[in-house]
Amino acid sequence: MSARFDLSGRVALVTGGNGGIGLGMARGLAEAGAAIAVVGRDEAKNAAAVAALEAAGARAVGIRADVADAASCEAMVETTLRCLGGLHILVCNAGINIRKPPETYSAEEWRRILAINLDGTWNCCLAAYPALCEAGGGKIITNGSMLSLFGAPFAAPYAASKGGVVQLTKSLATAWARDNIQVNCVLPGWIDTELTRRARRDVEGLDRKVVERTPAGRWGLPEDLAGIAVFLASAASDFVTGTAIPVDGGYSAQL
Repeated sequence: MSARFDLSGRVALVTGGNGGIGLGMARGLAEAGAAIAVVGRDEAKNAAAVAALEAAGARAVGIRADVADAASCEAMVETTLRCLGGLHILVCNAGINIRKPPETYSAEEWRRILAINLDGTWNCCLAAYPALCEAGGGKIITNGSMLSLFGAPFAAPYAASKGGVVQLTKSLATAWARDNIQVNCVLPGWIDTELTRRARRDVEGLDRKVVERTPAGRWGLPEDLAGIAVFLASAASDFVTGTAIPVDGGYSAQL
C-alpha cells in the first residue's frame, strides 16, 4: 500500500512554498520522496525553506517568481525543469488577503487580490501544462479556502477569488483528464500561520470563535496539510479529480 503514496523520482513545484501552508505541504511531499521547487517572491525565505528541506534529506531549489505575471510563471517552470529534471506535481498555493469591510476596498486592492489568488492559479496551471503532458501526466493541487464555501464580512475579494479557484479546478479537471492530469482543490480551514496571526490581531474575538466552532477544538497547523498533499500528488488519487476537499477540523461541516 505504501507504494501508492511513494513520490520518489517525482518533482513538485510549490508556489508560496517558503512558509505557512505551502511549506507544510512541501515538507509532506518531500518526506514522501519528491524533489521540491520552492517558489516565492522573498528570496531569503525561499533559501530558508530550501535549507530546511535539504536538512531533512530532500533535493530542493528556490525560485523567485510572481504568479500574477504569466511570463514569470513560465520562467519558474523552465527553471524547475532545468534544475530538477522534470515536473510532475504543481501546488498552486500562493495567495494574499486584505481584511476589511467590502465597501472600503479600493479598485487596486480588489484587482491585486484576484491577480494573485485567481489569475495566479490560472497562470501557474497553464505554464505547467506542457511539462505535465511531456511527463505523461501529473497532479495539480490548487489552494482554495473554507471561504470558497461561504462568506465572511471582512474578506469579500478573497472569498470571490477562492470561489473562482474551485470552479477553475473543476474545469481544468474535466479538460485535462484526457492528458492523465488530475486537478483537485484543498480547502484549508483556520490554520495557524503568519497570515492568520495577523487576522487574530485584526478581527476581535476571532481566536475564540474559531476554537469554539471547530469540532477538533483547535486551530490547524501547516503540517495538517501534509497528508492531503501527498494523497493528491500520488498514485493513490489517480481516480480522484475535480474535487474540493476541506481540511478544517470539521469547521465547515457545521451550520
